[in-house]
Amino acid sequence: MEKWDSSAGTSAFHMPEWMIQFADQKQEFNKRPTKIGRRSLSRSISQSSTDSYSSEERPKQLSVGSSLPYSAQANAKGTLSAPKEAMKIWLAHPAASYTDSSDDETSPRDKQQKNSKGSSDFCVKNIKQAEFGRREIEIAEQEMPALMALRKRAQGEKPLAGAKIVGCTHITAQTAVLMETLGALGAQCRWAACNIYSTLNEVAAALAESGFPVFAWKGESEDDFWWCIDRCVNVEGWQPNMILDDGGDLTHWIYKKYPNMFKKIKGIVEESVTGVHRLYQLSKAGKLCVPAMNVNDSVTKQKFDNLYCCRESILDGLKRTTDMMFGGKQVVVCGYGEVGKGCCAALKAMGSIVYVTEIDPICALQACMDGFRLVKLNEVIRQVDIVITCTGNKNVVTREHLDRMKNSCIVCNMGHSNTEIDVASLRTPELTWERVRSQVDHVIWPDGKRIVLLAEGRLLNLSCSTVPTFVLSITATTQALALIELYNAPEGRYKQDVYLLPKKMDEYVASLHLPTFDAHLTELTDEQAKYLGLNKNGPFKPNYYRY
Repeated sequence: MEKWDSSAGTSAFHMPEWMIQFADQKQEFNKRPTKIGRRSLSRSISQSSTDSYSSEERPKQLSVGSSLPYSAQANAKGTLSAPKEAMKIWLAHPAASYTDSSDDETSPRDKQQKNSKGSSDFCVKNIKQAEFGRREIEIAEQEMPALMALRKRAQGEKPLAGAKIVGCTHITAQTAVLMETLGALGAQCRWAACNIYSTLNEVAAALAESGFPVFAWKGESEDDFWWCIDRCVNVEGWQPNMILDDGGDLTHWIYKKYPNMFKKIKGIVEESVTGVHRLYQLSKAGKLCVPAMNVNDSVTKQKFDNLYCCRESILDGLKRTTDMMFGGKQVVVCGYGEVGKGCCAALKAMGSIVYVTEIDPICALQACMDGFRLVKLNEVIRQVDIVITCTGNKNVVTREHLDRMKNSCIVCNMGHSNTEIDVASLRTPELTWERVRSQVDHVIWPDGKRIVLLAEGRLLNLSCSTVPTFVLSITATTQALALIELYNAPEGRYKQDVYLLPKKMDEYVASLHLPTFDAHLTELTDEQAKYLGLNKNGPFKPNYYRY
């Protein structure tokens, strides 16, 4: 795999003029907004819908009762509206509640819908929810300062003019901010969801109303999932030249169904560990047709999204689904990468007794020195109250483990792929499934023992709660800059390989978020820079540096 070389060579990253000006004036454009609304209840649900190239039948989500959405009580200025007005919003959009359920079981594929401009080039649950979704997007914008500043500064130059981006990610309010930023920078976008539970229906409606061809709704079937991706890709008179993927399903579909499209595609930007793994497989087999940018292993993604996001959202997801108290509970966390570190830190701080399983002796030693007991899963499976997987592997928790768990043990996944827990082995005649809440199932054994399975083994935080918008701003800004770099790169800079982001770009994205905290960086003197052999403006660490 080629590495970025910030000193010379065809792969060197060259900062465009608008980015230099943006960096010089970032203090001005990254101040926290003075009018902050209530935080959004955006529910970006679950991970990649299909974690392998094979298709499995997935049950449709059961409909559950609605409740008044908290965020529906905020008006455009971020203040509480009168209760009657909030009730009017809720009555007008009953399916936009927290559980996002609806009495309307008609498939969106069977509906004929048009937005206010007369366009029908989309497929969402209910276009009438657009107003509510717009409010969600506006709230998210307030916590995504760098992305909004990027939109403001670069839209004059339009570095993505002519770009035709097809995307497959979680369709949430935060993703909507990214999509609208890409549009403001000159790109045309078509979008599908990377998971059958990840879409916020009201946000999808708002995007469709704004003219974005969006094909997604919460609770898609397996067939719906692939149909939506195909509708994004297979359209007369429009062919993508950039791919933004999360999990690799979109990339796989184009390789499988429309391989000739890669003749015009300039590059792929992938943000998940699963998708990146697939890209490396293609590269190793000599089947990667275009350059690809590995966003998942960028510093700004791993050290912020993977660590800090999971540190906050693991508790939120568990609390919302189970109402449990963490103090004194015994928890085993499978995997001590960045996600595992975040989960363990949060649970330890709440008074839980935390065990860790690991295959990597380096990560295992880190767990031990952080005060966690390293065990094999078989050693503690009978006694723990919660089992959390975050390895990115498959069959980490097998049917044998599930059979041996104590009554009411909670089982959930924080890894990208839903292969970590062998959920398929639980769909047998002798076991009874009982839906308790949205994304919460009791699986009951013949002797009466039951386990609590969350999100059917899919990504807990995105399935059952929210994730911090500010952290997603860091990832989204990285994705936007990666798309700009790949799209504008001169011929020959990138070969048909997988590339890591340059250290300069990671540092740039981080610097854009510092003004939110009123943080002030120390600057090197000329003498200090010469002593360290660095450029005063960075990059400040070599590519091999591990943060």
